[in-house]
Amino acid sequence: MRNVFRSALILCLGLSSLAFTHSAYGPGEEEKDSITWYSWEEAMELQKENPKKIFIDVYTDWCGWCKRMDKTTFKNKAVAKVMNEHFYAVKFNAEQKESIEYKDHTLKYLPNAGRRGVHELAYALLDGRMGYPSFVYLDENGDRITISPGYKDAKAIQKELTFVGGEHYKNQSFNDFSESYGK
Repeated sequence: MRNVFRSALILCLGLSSLAFTHSAYGPGEEEKDSITWYSWEEAMELQKENPKKIFIDVYTDWCGWCKRMDKTTFKNKAVAKVMNEHFYAVKFNAEQKESIEYKDHTLKYLPNAGRRGVHELAYALLDGRMGYPSFVYLDENGDRITISPGYKDAKAIQKELTFVGGEHYKNQSFNDFSESYGK
């Protein structure tokens, strides 16, 4: 009898803990704790069906600050929430060899550009200023809103994502927005 009681107690505790951890969202509507990253091609296809702004993380495999952001900034739940709500997030290796289609152009890897070569898309997105990491924000039409170079902690990138995602850039400068952000 004691074993039956113990088993029932363990079962009840297990079920009650599941009730507390289960999301209040319905099937397919769960709030994600991590950023959903897309390939360039996936983001372009999604853009056709459901237009959204695009956030592009332009990185390289050898960039230490890029790796640090992946391990810290991009793991932040608040950052993920804002990112997933307003953007299709794309990771783009500035030295990738595969060609990309963008606005009826085929953009390719240029092996003789820079020390290690560079992809034409990265070069175009960053106006030739090849520093990593760099972030590019595109509007729903695929036109660039802004470029944001350099490492960002969670608080800084969340402010940027809110500025662009909330379309505050349309009627105020980032500096003006920054003064009132979080107040």
